[in-house]
Amino acid sequence: GEPVLVRLAEQLLARYRRGVRPVRDWRTTTTVALDVMVYAILSVDEKNQVVTTYIWYRQHWTDEFLQWDPAHFDNVTQISLPAESIWVPDILINEFVDVGRSPEIPYVYVQHHGEVRNLKPIQVMTACSLDIYSFPFDVQNCSLTFTSWLHHIHDINLSLWRPPELVKADKSVFMNQGEWELLHVLSRIQEFSVKDSDSYAEIKFYVVIRRRPLFYTVSLLLPSIFLMLTDLVGFYLPPNSGERVSFKITLLLGYSVFLIIVSDTLPATTIGTPLIGVYFVVCMALLVLSLTETVLIVRLVHQQDLQPHVPTWVRHWVLERAAALLCIRHRSELCPGRARSESAGRGGAPGSACRAQSSPPTAFVPAARPSPCSVEDAQEPETPGEAGGSAWARALLCEVAAVRELLRRREELHAAAHEWLQVAYVVDVLLFRAYLAAVAAYGATLGVLWAAWRCA
Repeated sequence: GEPVLVRLAEQLLARYRRGVRPVRDWRTTTTVALDVMVYAILSVDEKNQVVTTYIWYRQHWTDEFLQWDPAHFDNVTQISLPAESIWVPDILINEFVDVGRSPEIPYVYVQHHGEVRNLKPIQVMTACSLDIYSFPFDVQNCSLTFTSWLHHIHDINLSLWRPPELVKADKSVFMNQGEWELLHVLSRIQEFSVKDSDSYAEIKFYVVIRRRPLFYTVSLLLPSIFLMLTDLVGFYLPPNSGERVSFKITLLLGYSVFLIIVSDTLPATTIGTPLIGVYFVVCMALLVLSLTETVLIVRLVHQQDLQPHVPTWVRHWVLERAAALLCIRHRSELCPGRARSESAGRGGAPGSACRAQSSPPTAFVPAARPSPCSVEDAQEPETPGEAGGSAWARALLCEVAAVRELLRRREELHAAAHEWLQVAYVVDVLLFRAYLAAVAAYGATLGVLWAAWRCA
């Protein structure tokens, strides 16, 4: 005779109407039990706010028209039937934004008491509100809302196949080798209605995932931190060294190239900016501020080219007050060298070496003093007997006076350059400590923002 499965299938589907909900009493509600197991997180598109997830989807319901007595069919308790030949509930995911490339499963299992099991994998492309503020340490919560698109709750009701505790902790099939880590899957059953229409049953599965930050920490955060530490080390170059400006400019250019490289790695959205993007921008601003400080110091070092000596108020506020405030050691060495040399040359006391002049010269090169001798005097001796010796003595005196005047001018130029170098040194220490305070405040602010996000 005919095989048992063929005979059973023909009997079940002979007068079956797949277009009608399978209940004998129309008042009976068809309850569909659902279950979701997350298999993989395929992609997270922050710009378009789309998440692609691969899930194992299971559902079962009772079909009152697909029941038989196993004793009449060689104790067969279940059979697989084509899904297109029987009634299937119209359960959809509300967040669907595109049809996924899911494999087609053409069969369902039917138990002898009428329970129908529909098991299939689904590639789900759903809309999700992605929060990238804490990238790359972000945690995303995307929902999958299953509901009947047409039947209200009196016709089709939904329930969970497994208890919520088992659904939450189940990671048995998840591929845990990608960028995202599955934390848990929360589930909730609720009803909703649109205005005054009938209520619909829905089940929400909240897929909570966390990004693995190791790759982004190594490729984004650590290089930026190293560049900022290198910028701090650059402050220890001497203020009068021309290498500091080129060093800072090279560092700024290197950081600009670094930002261009990492711009493709950062998530691009029109809703908000990740905190790490703000971090990079502020680091760039700090590097520009550091370069500006270096330019100012170089300007002070070469100030003697425009102004010969340090003004009195600059000596008072920078070499005395600021040096004492910054606790710079050996402040006596910061006294103007020109005043020291002139005091020593005039026989002044050692204690007056640091006394600044009240009226420094206005011209960079002071006017030459009148020569102690002249050619006419050398050519007109008082007595003929002393003509040769007097002319020789006067010529020697003129040479000695010229050498003395040259040495005095050179000493004055050296003293002016030394004064401005001392001012530049004190200002450099002041700005460096202010820069350190700004970097420390910036780091503390990032720490507070991070702690507030973690607590929230």
